[in-house]
Amino acid sequence: MPSTRLTAVYPGSFDPLTNGHLDVIARASRLVGYLIVAVLNNTQKQPLFSVTERTDMLREATSNISNVEIDSFSGLLVDYAARRSAGAIVRGIRAISDYEIELQMALINRRLRPETETIFLMASEEYSFVSSRMVKEIITLKGDVSSFVPPAVAARLKKAASREVPPSLPDPTA
Repeated sequence: MPSTRLTAVYPGSFDPLTNGHLDVIARASRLVGYLIVAVLNNTQKQPLFSVTERTDMLREATSNISNVEIDSFSGLLVDYAARRSAGAIVRGIRAISDYEIELQMALINRRLRPETETIFLMASEEYSFVSSRMVKEIITLKGDVSSFVPPAVAARLKKAASREVPPSLPDPTA
């Protein structure tokens, strides 16, 4: 039975949203009273989808989970968690390499805001190899990503991949 008092934040870029993300969202929503899935607005990255598109995809994909809210933020995660009165941050772990990075971030977050705990959820086996980066690479190479992302995301990815790409400059060495 989920805690009726604990609010948690599951942050990420979700560019694009994958079935692995949805698995973590569903599992985390059963552990906490209220889960805020927060899309990071990182102006230093070149995302495939805008923050609005990503939040729309998340809202559509999580519409059947009553204790999940979709939001976006910029700045420090712990400051956002404090503003939202969240006592925990949820992070998904796929491999040992994820753990090393996530542990470092969790320890920094603990130093910045000790009252916010980090909850690590191991990826389900069927999603442990899926990452947004790999999905973007597959779609760029015109591959099929339908088994890695929700259907609505697959349709948006297909549309994004079919956009007219300007022709490249001729190779001067050819």
